Amino acid sequence: MKALKIIYEDNHIIVVEKIPNIASQADKTGDIDMLSLIKQYLKEKYNKPGKVYLGLVHRLDRPVGGVMVFAKTSKAASRLSEQVREKSLKKTYLAVVDGKIDNKKRKIRRLLI
Repeated sequence: MKALKIIYEDNHIIVVEKIPNIASQADKTGDIDMLSLIKQYLKEKYNKPGKVYLGLVHRLDRPVGGVMVFAKTSKAASRLSEQVREKSLKKTYLAVVDGKIDNKKRKIRRLLI
């Protein structure tokens, strides 16, 4: 397992680079997930006894790598979740594709499988 790449951290949030092919949160596979990895990191870094609170603000699909924001407090989680709901949180996506792209069609549709 690669070490976590922490992009930013303060008392309220932690921003990390999600590794491709790792789930954002635990699922039925039982595979390691970003939420658990970061909780363990915080537990060790701050020598916290018991459970560590970490709010999942948004997710990225398992095969996708990118930047994720997690809340270190319930207040931060509430405020960030509200921003996501109200769409005031700006998200930017960059896709790497293989093959030729038709320049006339610049719209990407999300496939639900």
